[in-house]
Amino acid sequence: MLPSSPLRKLAPTIARRARKAQSIARLASTPQCSAPTTPSPSATTQRWHSNHSSGPSSSSSVNPDEISHFNALAATWWDPHGSSRALHLMNPLRHDFIQTCRSSSPTSSFTVLTEDSNLPPSSDAASTSNTSNVQELRYLDIGCGGGIFAESAARLPTTSSVLAIDPSPGVLAIARSHAKKDPSLSPKLTYLSSTIESLPTLRPEAVENKFDVVSCFEVIEHVDHPALFLDHVAQFVKPGGWLVMSTIARTWTSWFTTNFMAEDVLGIVPKGTHDWNKYINEYELRGYFEETEEKRRFWGRPRAMGVVYVPGLGWKEVPGSEKVGNYFLGVQRLASEDA
Repeated sequence: MLPSSPLRKLAPTIARRARKAQSIARLASTPQCSAPTTPSPSATTQRWHSNHSSGPSSSSSVNPDEISHFNALAATWWDPHGSSRALHLMNPLRHDFIQTCRSSSPTSSFTVLTEDSNLPPSSDAASTSNTSNVQELRYLDIGCGGGIFAESAARLPTTSSVLAIDPSPGVLAIARSHAKKDPSLSPKLTYLSSTIESLPTLRPEAVENKFDVVSCFEVIEHVDHPALFLDHVAQFVKPGGWLVMSTIARTWTSWFTTNFMAEDVLGIVPKGTHDWNKYINEYELRGYFEETEEKRRFWGRPRAMGVVYVPGLGWKEVPGSEKVGNYFLGVQRLASEDA
């Protein structure tokens, strides 16, 4: 369990920021804008306690209100200028981050190719040498939405297969429909209507075979019990494989940029997409993988990358920004639990 003292020390700061946010919201005369409400330290700690008694480990982490919200956005998911524009612009950074994580690991000592990479033409002997250094990867994309990342991963020359799951039927229908436009995706890409909790029952072989890359992009801030969710996710990462995520830190800055500006003022993100109280600070997410000796043996040291949206330029990596806003976090399952 994460120590409660850092969260208790943080509570007065969050309360002061919330009061400032409420004042700004009133001055802006924006009735639909609401400043963040401050979660209590105990509530935040409970959300991160893997064995907390708020619900059985088999219960779903899916929130029905979140499902309804994203189903309503399904029709415009593949419009690069629509409601999912920010996700389209972020997708290249997702691949960059995965490549950075895998290339940093001594147990991922295989050539990693991007979607634009090609194996160079060469003699048969050289070609054999090149292909022998390329590992074909199995992906599990959790909360795949309309398939922006899943499709791009399936097109990589190093991809063996992509299993993409989502509990939103309307969004999955859009994903499947869009994938049919490219017949080359069919042998590699599979969509499945499922939560992570239901996956072992629907696809028992997924637990046995596991995956090289398990992705949860812009997902964990939408689940009700993030620690329990990660407990379920962990069983699908193979030894030497990576769990990669992206989410948002719970700070005054993130409320101002993602809730007030992006949703209420600029309208570049549909209203109701973000709940500031469910944002997860980088140290909290990192702490999940380091909270016990057992987890420190099971997982490597987490890697984080902060990103900032720059109007007109898209998402850019900004070192240190993982402490205040959007960020990626990746962690490798160690080759052995005893490592």
